[in-house]
Amino acid sequence: MEHAWNVSVSEATAIQKALREKIELTPLPRPPQAIAGADISFSRYSDIFHAAVVVFSFPDLVEIDRSFHTMRVSFPYVPGYLSFREVPAIAEAFEKLKKKPDVLVMDGHGIAHPRRLGVATHLSLAIDTPTIGCAKSKLYGEYKAPAAAPGCTAPLIDPKTGDTLGALLRTKAKCKPIFVSPGNRITLDESLEIIRACVRDYRIPVPTRRAHELVNEFRRGQGGA
Repeated sequence: MEHAWNVSVSEATAIQKALREKIELTPLPRPPQAIAGADISFSRYSDIFHAAVVVFSFPDLVEIDRSFHTMRVSFPYVPGYLSFREVPAIAEAFEKLKKKPDVLVMDGHGIAHPRRLGVATHLSLAIDTPTIGCAKSKLYGEYKAPAAAPGCTAPLIDPKTGDTLGALLRTKAKCKPIFVSPGNRITLDESLEIIRACVRDYRIPVPTRRAHELVNEFRRGQGGA
């Protein structure tokens, strides 16, 4: 389903509800060999958004490609609708890649969203690629904190339906957990397995951490494709 991006909030809600029917939480067809991270950067109060996508071999996480895109965004900041601000720029950056990933990890949520259409899910439907949402804080859902040991998880539950939306993953001791949820065309178990394999020295997994670093360098004019 192709749709306009410069829409009203009520139109965006209708789009999210329609796209929800297209979500497939199905296993990957094969183990991934390339994985990407994506992130957005913009100056405070600016409507100019910069996007970065960086691709790594998997599971050794050696960078093999990167791309960037800059565009003006008109959709307002409204919680629950960030994909209408972020996905267009990331999708354009994705199209510039020479090496497309098997899975993309987005700094944001997948189905852990009131209408199941977090930015990672919306992005998957736009670029026809499996995605994982990996966020630093909760958008929606109820949970109990996971145990303190690295690798421990706790389910993120929809308070209205009781469905499992994702999981909290403790990546490092004495650090806050991250919120992992499948975006589309991948399962929660696969999502957790991949994110665990992407954690190295920091709380945040390598793909999104590196995308965050690169897109901020790009915005400041310090790097590029």
